[in-house]
Amino acid sequence: MAPWILLMFRSLLILLATPSSFAKFPSRYFPSSIIHPETPSLSSNTNLLYKTRYFTQILDHFNYNPQSYQTFQQRYLINDTFWGGRKSKSPIFVYTGNEGNIEWFAQNTGFMYDIAPKFKALLIFLEHRYYGKSIPYGGNRKKAYKNSKNLGYLSSTQALADYATLILDLKNNLTTMDSPVIVFGGSYGGMLAAWFRLKYPHVAIGALASSAPILQFENITSQYSFNNIITQDFKSESENCYKVIKGSWKQIEDTATSKGGLELLRKSFHICKNYISGSYLEGWLSTAFVYGSMTDYPTPSNFLAPLPAYPIKQMCKAIDNPTFGNDTFKKLYHAVNIYYNYTGDVKCFDLNDDSDPHDLGGWQWQACTEMVMPTNGNNKESIFPISRESYTAHSQYCEESYKVTPRPTWITTEFGGHDIARVLKRFGSNIIFFNGLRDPWSGGGVLKNLSKSIIALVEKEGAHHVDLRFATNEDPKWLQDVRKREINIMKDWISEYHQNLADSDT
Repeated sequence: MAPWILLMFRSLLILLATPSSFAKFPSRYFPSSIIHPETPSLSSNTNLLYKTRYFTQILDHFNYNPQSYQTFQQRYLINDTFWGGRKSKSPIFVYTGNEGNIEWFAQNTGFMYDIAPKFKALLIFLEHRYYGKSIPYGGNRKKAYKNSKNLGYLSSTQALADYATLILDLKNNLTTMDSPVIVFGGSYGGMLAAWFRLKYPHVAIGALASSAPILQFENITSQYSFNNIITQDFKSESENCYKVIKGSWKQIEDTATSKGGLELLRKSFHICKNYISGSYLEGWLSTAFVYGSMTDYPTPSNFLAPLPAYPIKQMCKAIDNPTFGNDTFKKLYHAVNIYYNYTGDVKCFDLNDDSDPHDLGGWQWQACTEMVMPTNGNNKESIFPISRESYTAHSQYCEESYKVTPRPTWITTEFGGHDIARVLKRFGSNIIFFNGLRDPWSGGGVLKNLSKSIIALVEKEGAHHVDLRFATNEDPKWLQDVRKREINIMKDWISEYHQNLADSDT
């Protein structure tokens, strides 16, 4: 899902490190995973999906100083509609929350609800610390985000320890210690799911990690991979569409610096009166193309925004529309309008709007500490202007913003990543990695089986954690087949678990 968005899922704040015109964009326009200033509508029927609970969580799992024993209220959502109960040792499916409001992810992970009756599973959605309503320091967001000292407890390792602690306590309270746990996650949540299985194998018997770019660190994956995939997505739809977008950046910059140019751009793109500069406009446009690529789903969606099926196809159809002649700005406006205003409700666009309805601000801290994911390289073929990742610029930004220095090698030190096939073959097991190749994050994903039980499901037409979405009658056969494979693999995990449990009792 930040993930990460996410991006899933939500890691492209690294664009702040780029010494190009794109470096001038405000952070809210930086597409990022697990994943995003995304705006799904929260359903009025959420009470039908889950009940809200809170767990008293420790602030610091890895230190025994007195301050470590401070606590905060961690939110989680629970659905026991289909649970078979403790006597039947029915499974518990747990979503490892991303960088945002857990309700957002719970409403966009329909796969778990769809399969719960088949497994008689209990569903749990865990909210990540410092996001949503799971705020330390008495729930005081201003205090929690005040400085690096207070933000220092926001990390993936602390979040995973939260999840392990909560799951074990919940199982104990339900007197269901023999119920197997499988963790699910998309985008950053998918990364957490995979890492959870590796770090806490005694808690979870398996993990479904969808669109989890666990290899998007250091030099494991090329910094050009992300934008190369976006480029190919548009190019494969229409060569002309690709060329128009690619050629538009220079035209926008030239117009912005000409007399009356900013007003022309403002009118062309229906920008409200608080229009800032050509750079802001470029960032706004590029975000639509990045997110359109991430969510190029085969059915209509409301995850990042209300979108039609195959939004890239619709964007390119607008750009290729012959009635627009050679008017590049009109072509671009109608293309990005599909992402920003598909419902037609918006009369003008506010580039000053820095609202964060899903509480994603903490990701900027994570990107400045451990989640250093180089993604902003653009070669000469890229749909975006040529650029190269600059760790120096990124580090400078983090020093100025938080007085911290990023640790680009920490994730691979803590969880691994280099030579992952050889390493995980020795000790890892029971992980499904799904990746759709139209998803720009797939470049940092696991795309080949690593062992008999660490399985890579790869689909050429797949987008960002599309397998975790609610099933519809319009889903293509390849997507139906992916879900069937995931279900069958998890059935095998649970069957093996119960067999081992029975053997140990005899």
